[in-house]
Amino acid sequence: MARRAKRAVVLLSGGLDSTTCLAVARARGFEVHALSVEYGQRHREELRRARLVARALGAASHSVVKVDLSTFGGSALTDRKLRVPKGRSPARMSRSIPITYVPARNTVLLALALARAETLGATDLFLGVNAIDYSGYPDCRPAFVRAFARLADLATRAGVEGARFRIHAPLQRLTKAGIVRLGRRLGVPFALTLSCYDPVRGRACGRCDACQLRLRGFAEAGQTDPAAYVR
Repeated sequence: MARRAKRAVVLLSGGLDSTTCLAVARARGFEVHALSVEYGQRHREELRRARLVARALGAASHSVVKVDLSTFGGSALTDRKLRVPKGRSPARMSRSIPITYVPARNTVLLALALARAETLGATDLFLGVNAIDYSGYPDCRPAFVRAFARLADLATRAGVEGARFRIHAPLQRLTKAGIVRLGRRLGVPFALTLSCYDPVRGRACGRCDACQLRLRGFAEAGQTDPAAYVR
């Protein structure tokens, strides 16, 4: 009898990084259960893309959970009264934490992924955070990932009974170009992904931090980004 693959929960936003992360989990032999979160983000297109990606990459399941972080505000991604920064240079991106930071988002998302993992009997969680080419969010740093792994062991019945959770962040120390190259090797359908903070009719704006980092990554990898952009 064939041995059943270990299960893993992968946080999936439908963007470049999380999609590549899902492909990594699949390549490592995990039975992947994707989890997307409708947290009050200013556009729902990323959830549609996540569904397409999960199907294309053969996720065993894909759940969408609703937790409305827009109730608290404080971010241009959840409050339409705030403007998404456009046209910022890499130097400006690295200077301070931008208004697109969603308070405690990755903590909340990982907590949901942890709950899903417990119900599946899984101890492996994947997320596509990156601490090299990114916008300076504190919940993308290696220290945060390590701390959450310790928390997971303390906060769950599985942990108390001896399970040890592993938080995988396989893209954390890659440049965006490195992520593009990895995704190409793994057959990631980049055309299905959307990384934009402020898309227009399903097309990426090309000027927000996420778009600029993505475009630069493709250029440095010697690749053409197949995503649709506003012209």
